[in-house]
Amino acid sequence: MNTAALETRGLHKSFGALTVANAVDFRLEHGARHALIGPNGAGKTTFVELVTGALRPGAGQIRLDGADITNLPQAARVKRGLVRTFQITSLFRRLSVLENVTLAVCERQGIGGGLFRPAGHHRAAIEEAHSLLERLGLEDDSLRPVNMLAYGRQRLIEIAVSLALSPKVLLLDEPAAGVPSSESGTIIEVIERLPPDIALLIIEHDMDLVFRLAQRITVLVQGNVLVEGPPDLIAADPEVRRVYLGERVPT
Repeated sequence: MNTAALETRGLHKSFGALTVANAVDFRLEHGARHALIGPNGAGKTTFVELVTGALRPGAGQIRLDGADITNLPQAARVKRGLVRTFQITSLFRRLSVLENVTLAVCERQGIGGGLFRPAGHHRAAIEEAHSLLERLGLEDDSLRPVNMLAYGRQRLIEIAVSLALSPKVLLLDEPAAGVPSSESGTIIEVIERLPPDIALLIIEHDMDLVFRLAQRITVLVQGNVLVEGPPDLIAADPEVRRVYLGERVPT
């Protein structure tokens, strides 16, 4: 079997008597477009925090491109190419868009400690950041402070920051959360244009977005994998429909 971009084996986590990840086996292929869905309390956020290192598992293993990263700290996982965005933007809101992306480039290059040197010392990083913003169609916002942008644009900037870290695996945590419907289409278009070599895991409640972007879907319920498969199988599954009773599942 080929090495997965990201894999968990028997991943388990409990808080006292409450089990939030119950021996979860999960596999994200290289270049995949995979969604993780489930009702509130299903354990999606816990799973992401275990994978990224924000939480330590009680048992099980996490592997990135075949290497065991179970005991690595979060920063070390990012340097190996495991990058996450958040439900709520985590940007430096008073800095410009270009400064935010340049900071990410410098962090990836290991020169973050010298950021207070004259700008000329980081010309290559600035140019890389500007090129990335151009590719995403965000160059017009490059000199604007983040806190002056609409929330939907901020979500796009967070994706740009994530890409500046050169991810092998990118976890998008509800990328359209809180974004007006008039702006969510732009976010979807940017996600669709992400480099095909990045393995993408989308954690999302919006079923329209999931079924548009995902080639494969995993359904998590009470810390257990209920079912996994292509979108048409998931849409037709009676257990998925029961779990999402009252929620919209595309047909």
